[in-house]
Formats: sequence, C-alpha cells, structure tokens
Amino acid sequence: MVTADVLASLVDDAVRGSSQAITALVHATRRDLMRFLTTLAPAGDVEDLVQETYMRMFRALPGFAGRSSVRTWLFAIARRVAADHARYTSRRPRPAALPDWEAAAESAFRPGSPRFEEQQALTDLIGSLSPERRDAFVLTQIAHLSYAEAAEVIGCPIGTVRSRVARARDDLIIAMSDGQSGRTVAG
Repeated sequence: MVTADVLASLVDDAVRGSSQAITALVHATRRDLMRFLTTLAPAGDVEDLVQETYMRMFRALPGFAGRSSVRTWLFAIARRVAADHARYTSRRPRPAALPDWEAAAESAFRPGSPRFEEQQALTDLIGSLSPERRDAFVLTQIAHLSYAEAAEVIGCPIGTVRSRVARARDDLIIAMSDGQSGRTVAG
C-alpha cells in the first residue's frame, strides 16, 4: 500500500500538471477504490463509477487543501458518486442481465482465487448489513482506512465508526453461522 505522504506528493505533482503523477495516483488508489465502490453499487456499474470518481477528483485537484488524507478525500468523492448514481438509476429502468451469465462468471475465475460462489456469498453477507454498518466495515476492514479517516468520509464521530464496525462483525458472524446470507441484518 502506498503511504499517505507519497499520495500527497503525487497530488502536488498532478496539480502542477504531471501526467506521470496522475497515472501513478490512479494506479496507487484504483484497487481500493474498486473494492469500496463494489459495496455501494451493482458490479456492472463499478467501472463507470470509478471513472466518474477520478474525473471528479481531477476537476477538484486544484482545490485540494490537504485537510484530510488523499485516500479519505478520494473515498468521500466516491461515496458521493455512488449516491448520485443510486439516485439516478432509481429513476431509470435497468436493462436485462447478461444472456450467458454462467460463461461470464466462469471466465472471471482465476486459479487460486476464491470461487465465484464464495465471492458471491461474501458479497451477499456484506450487502446484508445496514448501509451505515456496511460503509464503516468496508472503509476500515476492506479499504484499510483508519477509523478517523472513515469517520471523515462518512461524516460521523470516530466512536460511531468503531461501534458500527463492531456491530457489523457481530452481524456477519451471526449471518455466517445461520447460513442466511440473503437476509438483511438490522441497522
């Protein structure tokens, strides 16, 4: 994982117009950004949301004052992008799923990686959490933000983030032991 100082340096260079810094910034943050957005939007929309997040970030680069870490700032932008997308798509009909979904799922499998079913079960478990607990859990446990950074992204006190993560862990343990990954866990 790239350090906060390196990311801040890349942002400074990007503001000065360095295309290499922009490329390095995207490469350093893309994986975590994809993980975060996967929990907020349908898998088929994640790539578009990542692109939109970076577009908004690049437009906002000159105004980045460094009051928070680059990762925290980027996740806050991504959260707003996902919220805007959810509002937009809730008003529009969705196209039908892939005609050959089984072939698409099988082509995504890589040797040594978790099977599709395991990945889907984990996604379902995390998706069953209340939105508040899911955001706190994903930001801290999957995207590896500190509790303080997650609190800044979410817009709540650190203690609330800690509580939500602890409760999300409890909810996941209960859901796994019950084998009911499809039910929604109380908020």
